[in-house]
Order: sequence, then C-alpha cells, then structure tokens
Amino acid sequence: MRIINFFFIALLVPFLGLLGGAYLALYENDGLLPVPFEKLEPVMTAFNNEALAMEKNIGFIRQTAAEQQRQFAEHERILKELAQKSGTQKKLSDAIYEQRILERLGPPIGQHRSERVEIKVFQLKELGYRGYIAKIKLFDPSAFKVVLGKGKLGESEITSAAVKRTGAILGINGGGFFRMMQDGKEYTLPIGNTVVNGKLVGGFKPSHKDLFFAGVDNEGELLGGIFYEKDALMQHRPVAGVSFVPALIKNRKPLPIPEKWQHKKEPRTIIGEYGNDDLILIVVDGRQSDWSSGVTLEHLQIKLIELGVIEAYNLDGGGSSAFVFNGEVLNRPSDGKERPVATNIVVMP
Repeated sequence: MRIINFFFIALLVPFLGLLGGAYLALYENDGLLPVPFEKLEPVMTAFNNEALAMEKNIGFIRQTAAEQQRQFAEHERILKELAQKSGTQKKLSDAIYEQRILERLGPPIGQHRSERVEIKVFQLKELGYRGYIAKIKLFDPSAFKVVLGKGKLGESEITSAAVKRTGAILGINGGGFFRMMQDGKEYTLPIGNTVVNGKLVGGFKPSHKDLFFAGVDNEGELLGGIFYEKDALMQHRPVAGVSFVPALIKNRKPLPIPEKWQHKKEPRTIIGEYGNDDLILIVVDGRQSDWSSGVTLEHLQIKLIELGVIEAYNLDGGGSSAFVFNGEVLNRPSDGKERPVATNIVVMP
C-alpha cells in the first residue's frame, strides 16, 4: 500500500520535528543539564497531542484504504459478472444462429466430431438438381488441407484415393488444373496459386481476369479474393487453398457472373462461409437427366443466399466434382466414375 506509506511519512515529519525540539530543550550551555519539569511539561503535552492526532489520521487513512479496496473488489465483481453475461449472450447468439442454419439445411445424414473439427453432412434436393453439403466447424485450422495428386506436383489423384491416403474423414475436389506433355510424360498441374501446409506450391502467380484464390487462413476462416502480389496473399497467412473462377458471393451479395459462365447447367463444387465462420462445402451433380441435370451459377447464388452463406467461390466442377465422406463417395460423378484431379481438399478427423 504505497499510498499509506506516503501519508504515514508525511504525518511523521512534524512528529519527528517535535521530538527533536524536546531533545534539544534538554541541552543548555553546551552540556547536558537537568531541566525543570515545568519547562519540559509543555513539550511533552504537545508531543502527546501530536501523537494522538497522528494516530487518528493513520486510522482514517487505513479506513479510507480499506474502503478503496472494498470498492475495487466490488468493481472487479461487477466486471466479472458483466463478462460472464456477455459470454452467455454470445453463446446464446451463436446457438440461435446455428439453429437457424440447421433449419435451412435440414436434418444431417452424417456427422463427425472431434477436438479438431465438427462436420455435418446434408443432402441437397432441389428442382432439377441434387447434391451434398458439408458444414464444418474448424477447431484446429490445420485439419483443413489441400493435397496434391499422390502428394506430388504434376501428379493427379481421384478424391476418394486422396481421402484414403491421408486418413481424412471428408474430401472434395479442389481447384482448376491443366495437363501438359514434357519429355513424353503427361503432367497435371494446378492453375493459379495453390497453398499446401502454409506454403505456395510452384511459386506465386498473379491473378488475371476472374481467377481467385480460396482457402482458409491460420485462424480457420475462409480466405478468398483476387491477388496480384505475393505479399498481398501471404500476409493473410493462408494454411491451404486453391484457385479457380468465378467468385459467387461477397458480403452476402451475389457477384456478376462472367458471360462465358452464364446460364449453363453443370455439376458444381463450391466452398463458402457462414457468418459464424463455419465453412460450407457443396457438390452438385449434373449431366444426368434421371438424377441431376446440374445447376447454373445464377441459381446456385440464389440457393447460397437462401442458406445464409455470406461468401462463396466456385471450384472446379464438371466431371471433377466429387464428395467423399467417411470412406464413401456420396455423389454421382458425371463421368460415371471419379476423375483424377491435380488437387483435393480434405478435412482430417
């Protein structure tokens, strides 16, 4: 209690002065002489009065300090109570938001929960098309991974094989890719920028036209956008991500669809995010009139907004679209079988 010490010293100074005066009164003619009582009595009386006054002041200071300490403790209690109420309200708000999302998605057909991730899988049944949805809560961002075909740049791999090889619980196909021949060998290479385990694969490539990068950052939140410089991308600390076209939803609003992509029904693969940072992965089947004809990006935008998605990106679709959960290919790829692709997105158990 530094305040008490300060006041105690301040009060002690006159006390010491008075004591010094009494002491000096005992000296006369440069020698210690007996002093008459009547001469010493006023000094001692004043000394006693000063001591009593100081004692009262010290008692007041102690009482004041005790009151301040009591008030401080009360403030601490109030702040703690407010923090608890705030936390309760946030939990209640999150629970209400979660409930509203689930009401739109319907009952899950599969679930998985661990310390790293929570996954709920839903069927998507709309007029003319069908598919599957995974809603993901990432407790550990490293559970979300982009993997290269067979773990090597230039190789390709079907989604179910990538899921099995990595021990993942969920997998979808990833970004766009192209094939090239070199020295008599075919290579399958991802387009744009690809991040695996926090590192760029094959160097940085500036975005052009509608080509975006989409993945998750080191906090497990969706990271998406167009990047023209490496630092602009890497400052967001991406953990994993791929590239394709076009972006569909930003800030809860649909984005313009490029003319060459407009009004075409196709199989689709989508990555997006809810307002509570839950991820959403969607695969829509297509090119199968008896099962699912596919969906236009315009209609998909409408559906995404209906589902409450605030941001979404179109990944590679067509014959590449695949949805694997718990070791099973749930969707019906349009080629009649899975297509080997350059990158897959997997979620670890």
